[in-house]
Amino acid sequence: MQIEVTRDVFRLAQVFTISRGSRTEAQVLTVRITDGDHHGWGECVPYARYGETLGSVEAEIAGLPEDFTRSSLMELLPAGAARNAVDCALWDLEAKRAGKRAWELAGLPAPHPEITAYTLSLDTPEAMQTQAAQNAHRPLLKIKLGTPDDMPRLEAVRAGAPEARIIVDANEGWSAEVYSDLAPHLVRLGVALVEQPLPAGDDAALIGMDRPVPVCADESCHDRASLPALRGKYDVVNIKLDKTGGLTEALELRAAALAQGYRVMIGCMVGSSLAMAPATLLAQGAMMTDLDGPLLLAEDRDRPLIFDDAGVHPPEAALWG
Repeated sequence: MQIEVTRDVFRLAQVFTISRGSRTEAQVLTVRITDGDHHGWGECVPYARYGETLGSVEAEIAGLPEDFTRSSLMELLPAGAARNAVDCALWDLEAKRAGKRAWELAGLPAPHPEITAYTLSLDTPEAMQTQAAQNAHRPLLKIKLGTPDDMPRLEAVRAGAPEARIIVDANEGWSAEVYSDLAPHLVRLGVALVEQPLPAGDDAALIGMDRPVPVCADESCHDRASLPALRGKYDVVNIKLDKTGGLTEALELRAAALAQGYRVMIGCMVGSSLAMAPATLLAQGAMMTDLDGPLLLAEDRDRPLIFDDAGVHPPEAALWG
């Protein structure tokens, strides 16, 4: 097999801001694997929060031996962006070789559309209320918080979109005391889920704490090895392909999490439809789906995913799988 890695840049529709900073473009790596007759591809988004850069992920992929397989890949690369792009490219390649869809190879029923969250960029309360009003027709909104001035922003979003369900993503930005103070207001404002309120390395304070709104592990959950440390802290786990290191581990994590009593959320980094496509298989029946990356872009792949009132649709074979 031959493997090729390219850097691709997709312009965002508008500046996207979270508590860690702002961006105007999505920088991704595209992996193409060819066996002579067929080719498969996948996409990853290296994430600085986990010490990844475009260069470091390229180096990981370049270090793979020539005879790797999807099974051996689990041992050759750690969970992360590099393994994700290669793993998803191999799923695509295997589907094309077999003349089947990826979900058939995985033993899954044909996927259907799933309602996805739409993320509002962190901004002033006034600007976030405007964003919320512009997107009030969407059934599920996600807001990025994690600052000292979160309550005015949350109040503003609720005023702008009174009927929408709301996910709050604190991006590790709160302390235990701040979360405890905010929890009653989250209930009052009808928040459906809180993502990663405390830093991943300092989330033991959640043990025994009242959680009137379900709390979701994001930065605290990467793969199946993460699950034992989540006990008593979280109600939901956010599964992202760039954290698990691909669809293979993500499917295993989803099954293990559900077996242990967690609910699941399927999330994403800001990437193109190619990055989201494998995650539509995971999203089936999930508590929450957050695969809005392409909706935040000003440009996308050819044959992009379809988003409509029914949600995000599974990919056409011409895109992936």
